[in-house]
Amino acid sequence: MTYKRILIATDGSALSKKAVASGIELAALSGASIVALKVVPRYPQAYFEGAVMVGPQEIKRVEKQWTDAAQTVLDEVEEAAAAAGVKAKTVTTKSDFIAEAIIAAAKKSKCDLIVMASHGRKGIKRLLLGSETQHVLTHSHVPVLVLR
Repeated sequence: MTYKRILIATDGSALSKKAVASGIELAALSGASIVALKVVPRYPQAYFEGAVMVGPQEIKRVEKQWTDAAQTVLDEVEEAAAAAGVKAKTVTTKSDFIAEAIIAAAKKSKCDLIVMASHGRKGIKRLLLGSETQHVLTHSHVPVLVLR
């Protein structure tokens, strides 16, 4: 099968970087472009009794720090894609629902394949597949290539 646009989801972890490399290689072999996606969580705002209240400026500062770190990860993907002769677009999405954000980005960008690692930083939660990966596999209408 030949792919035209491949979404590569990354969290910047070592395992995710291997999936990025494989996704770029697949794109190069099939003449596809890639959409590199990093989902950034929103700052948790819990209001429990006795919890320390964090001001809006601090929340904005932390979220900006996370977004800047995401852009650094995506810049690395873009550089690797350019070195392989693959056209790349990068996308940062803010969401607490990572799997849903991946699926929505693939649909919005009209991707015909999603490439992602079997687990990221939350991999301890699942023995075989990360919870986000499992969710993407079971809910995506776009084919998913999972790499370990």
